[in-house]
Amino acid sequence: MIPFIKVGIIGGAGYTGGELLRVLLHHPNSAISFVHSTSNAGNLVSSVHTDLVGDTELIFTNTIDQNIDILFLCVGHGEAIKFLQTNTIAPSIKMIDLSQDFRLTAAAAQGDRHFIYGLPELNKAAIQSAQNIANPGCFATAIQLGLLPLAEKGLLESVYTTGITGSTGAGQGLSSTSHFSWRANNIQPYKTLQHQHLFEITQSLHQLQGNKKAAVHFVPWRGDFTRGIFASSIIETKLTLEALYEMYTHYYDWHPFTHVSKNAIDLKQVVNTNKCLIHIEQQDNKMVVHTAIDNLLKGAVGQAVQNMNLMMGLPEIAGLQLKASNF
Repeated sequence: MIPFIKVGIIGGAGYTGGELLRVLLHHPNSAISFVHSTSNAGNLVSSVHTDLVGDTELIFTNTIDQNIDILFLCVGHGEAIKFLQTNTIAPSIKMIDLSQDFRLTAAAAQGDRHFIYGLPELNKAAIQSAQNIANPGCFATAIQLGLLPLAEKGLLESVYTTGITGSTGAGQGLSSTSHFSWRANNIQPYKTLQHQHLFEITQSLHQLQGNKKAAVHFVPWRGDFTRGIFASSIIETKLTLEALYEMYTHYYDWHPFTHVSKNAIDLKQVVNTNKCLIHIEQQDNKMVVHTAIDNLLKGAVGQAVQNMNLMMGLPEIAGLQLKASNF
């Protein structure tokens, strides 16, 4: 019998909390026991996430119900570790953290909890037996999915990557670069060659390539749209385009959300879905691998629910067969 899962959400008022609610409310095997928000305690969830009007009568709470199976931490970077330091959560409760606090191996433990890096296309077997998951970053997910098949064969040395992300990637708090008047008709590079997701990307590539190190040079961009990530990586290779497509197709054959396309891809194909689309181009001895994901779904909440499905023995695609809004 497929289990019925009781879920708790910490930090339910932000973008990731809202997206997690949207997915889990229509998940066939989940029941949301509580949604925690200190600043919104007592308010209807739908008064904050107005897209959920008519879908739920849940009310935000500032208490934690321990009678759950799995707890999602949808808090900001640095806040997850503070939460675990100040709250006692029963060891039997599984946990998925969407912050960056536990993604790196050197910081993957808090007390008796050890976190597995939750990229299913890299660590599916470990995720299935894990008690705690560190959900990957959005840019990290998009870039890694474009590189993993090459890393598995030890073919990566220097990678030059650019990627553009929507404004929701910056979170719900207002800043000078998230206002409409700044974002509209505008783009900007930021954190050039020093984005925080480089550390987890390098860690994953090292996991596959062993002692052969790969250097990733990354220029991220802020885009003039709300959600989605499009990344392009340039790599030197002696392989033919046909061989590259065969390699990528074989690697992702048993991963239901990552699809290799011989046609050009675009962002609208993945927005509002848990898909990653990959397209490869080649010129002389250089290849370009393009990847597109929704930063709030495959780059955050969708991947977290995918991890929940794997941890709880559910079909990996449960609750995640979402259609893109392509027009």
